[in-house]
Amino acid sequence: MKVRWRGGIGAALALALAACGAPQSDSSPRGSRHDANSAQRQLPSLLGDRGLNLGGLPTEEGGGGSGIAVNSFLWRASLDTIAFMPLASADPFGGVIITDWYSPPENPGERFKVNVYILDRQLRADGIRASVFRQRLAGGQWAEAPVDKATTTELENAILTRARQLRVAQSS
Repeated sequence: MKVRWRGGIGAALALALAACGAPQSDSSPRGSRHDANSAQRQLPSLLGDRGLNLGGLPTEEGGGGSGIAVNSFLWRASLDTIAFMPLASADPFGGVIITDWYSPPENPGERFKVNVYILDRQLRADGIRASVFRQRLAGGQWAEAPVDKATTTELENAILTRARQLRVAQSS
């Protein structure tokens, strides 16, 4: 993927300054996401927790020096897990992976689409969310079909398992 940078250093500096803010203490438990500031805290930042990571320097969170704004183990594991599906979009800074529709060869009258959201820079079970969409061919038209909740949970668990394997492989 080729990335073209437009604009000047002034725009990057303005973005960096706009992202700065007073640090806030977090007295709520990690699992609680109901307060007003929690939505802002859980979103990945372009600048990350410790500033812009250029050049791939290692980070304290682990995951190596990927230079992306999300956990690199979760990112790589997500791509590995859904590698059989065609990608429509992958944004490592926002932590969003969107696939195109995929029909299993054994059942061409059914197709699936997956959206994966990486929500944290830490390798945590609640740092990943997946959405699975399913359609069935009926009368020449694709119609929405229900997806078992267990399917989404199994996908998230497969991604987490792969992320742990990547982390163990890197540390050995």
